[in-house]
Amino acid sequence: QVNPLNDDLIVLKNSNASARSLRNIVFTQPGEKFFEPNFGSRISESLFENVDDASAVVIRDEIKNSINNFEPRVKLLRVIVRPNPDSNEMNVLIEYEIIGIDIPPQRLDFVLLPTR
Repeated sequence: QVNPLNDDLIVLKNSNASARSLRNIVFTQPGEKFFEPNFGSRISESLFENVDDASAVVIRDEIKNSINNFEPRVKLLRVIVRPNPDSNEMNVLIEYEIIGIDIPPQRLDFVLLPTR
């Protein structure tokens, strides 16, 4: 939608838009988005490492840095990455607040799997 006062685009601040944006940041590799070569996260580089606590810390820190750098509409509360070596996956939980909206903190859960 266009703002009628200044003909600029209106920034979406609802929970679905924020969750979609966080997923896009996490799953986009730097260089994939045209004209923004640094946009995204480098978690895919860590997914082929051992599924252990050390790799989980690296992935957690990369997710935090990426979201803090590219999503100004949210305030991160915590990022938890739990390794599951039996399934060769990382379980991720992101808790965040949407800035400017009076709603409870939001949660985004997903699983990271190594894929080629």
